[in-house]
Amino acid sequence: MPAAASPLSFACSTRCLREIHVRSIRPAEKSIVDSFALAGAGLIVIFLAGMMQGITGFGFALVAVPIMVALLPPKEVVPVVLIHSALINIFILFKVREWVDLKRIIPLMIAGVVATPLGTYLLIMLDVQLLKVLIGVVIAVSAVALLRGFRVEIRNERLAFGPVGLISGILSGATQMSGPPVALFFTNQGLAKHVFRANLVAYFMVLNVATVPSAVVGGLMTEQVLSYAALFLPAMVLGAIAGMVLAHRVEEDLFRKLALNMVTVAGFFSVVSGLGLS
Repeated sequence: MPAAASPLSFACSTRCLREIHVRSIRPAEKSIVDSFALAGAGLIVIFLAGMMQGITGFGFALVAVPIMVALLPPKEVVPVVLIHSALINIFILFKVREWVDLKRIIPLMIAGVVATPLGTYLLIMLDVQLLKVLIGVVIAVSAVALLRGFRVEIRNERLAFGPVGLISGILSGATQMSGPPVALFFTNQGLAKHVFRANLVAYFMVLNVATVPSAVVGGLMTEQVLSYAALFLPAMVLGAIAGMVLAHRVEEDLFRKLALNMVTVAGFFSVVSGLGLS
């Protein structure tokens, strides 16, 4: 006949069962909490990135990438940002299409599209980190100079668009931020904010269209990436709308300073990344 369990052994058994139960539930609870935290943080970041793009015509990747890579793997962040960039540029371009001067920026578009794969090839052959530092320093110094009133008179824009598009393509391949060189050039040329935004967005849309097929062929557009893109899509749309509303209320001088400060930050991030500090 089996011996009756003592109160002590019964208490121990009960406690052990409770611990096993808690341990089996806690990982699931933690996973749910982490998922909600990830979704909440991602929605806020994408909203702010969309708002900045709506105000200035660039800056979506500049705001989104450095923060999102702390939440998700870079291989998922880059294609998600690419999808959102393409969609937000189409959305904004539809609203500002009347200000696009296609004849003026066609040379820039051609140079940018050609330079994107060329920039990727150069990055394979050259020291990527050194290139990031050099480009970052040039961009940051140029932005600060423009903030202080320095300006170079460039009469032949078509000729100048070649190197501007080339640098933009190389920077896109190195840091996923192709906007600063073009933003600097447009600022130097004194473009009005609505013309600045419209032509910058048109340029980015062409780069996005040229980049998406290679991302698909490269296997970056996974089911997980598409699910994240769908999850954060409402935040991107709301951010873009908020940015476009604010853009109408931002004065020309404030708009110029905001754009140049963003370029300065982009240059800083490029230097930090190149030095391996990020």
